[in-house]
Amino acid sequence: MTVSALFSNVEACVFDAYGTLLDVNAAAERCRDDLGDSAGPLAELWRAKQLQYTWLSSLMGKHRDFYDITARGLDYAMESLGLNDAALRTKLMELYEVLDAYPEVLDMLSALKGAGMKTAILSNGTPGMLNTAVEAAGIGANLDKVISIEDAGIYKPAPSVYQLAVDQLGVAAENVCFVSSNGWDATGAAAFGFQVAWVNRAGLVQEKLDFPPKTELKDLTGLAQLVIT
Repeated sequence: MTVSALFSNVEACVFDAYGTLLDVNAAAERCRDDLGDSAGPLAELWRAKQLQYTWLSSLMGKHRDFYDITARGLDYAMESLGLNDAALRTKLMELYEVLDAYPEVLDMLSALKGAGMKTAILSNGTPGMLNTAVEAAGIGANLDKVISIEDAGIYKPAPSVYQLAVDQLGVAAENVCFVSSNGWDATGAAAFGFQVAWVNRAGLVQEKLDFPPKTELKDLTGLAQLVIT
């Protein structure tokens, strides 16, 4: 863990969902019997195109919701890998709606709620996708809000998306700890004014922009200790 500054006066913890609380590789892993050696490449390309399509749709001013974006990313990945299987596509999309939570998530959220901290998800996912995912992961009781970018009509890292958390939680930006496994999302949140924890699960290099996270973590295990005072 690398800590560049201490958290202070945190009143709420706001989490990205996909890749931060929920394992985005879980759908492909559950289909490993069908995919074989293509499971890893499919998961990686699917995620890459999914994110690229959110940025493209935002920049083009042609918004499509995250379910549609996710399906298009999967179509690109399957075609790229020569996978022409409609039943498998349906199975993967169904599994994406019930992704596994990382093993430390429930205990971490419980610790935050036990300390009186406000908690929320702020995600690219549609309200329907998020409600299904939260229920499947069993974490809803430990969340005050589940916020979708659909309320802003544009994807992260647009500032108007981060503003949703401020407005819906009633907490000033400087009193929010925003947590994401995506370096670009961590950078966008820091630029907005949140105190940011980057969950660097993949051991990546930090983004080379002017808005670094306050903290870099390998997973979410130690987060509560950092923000609870």
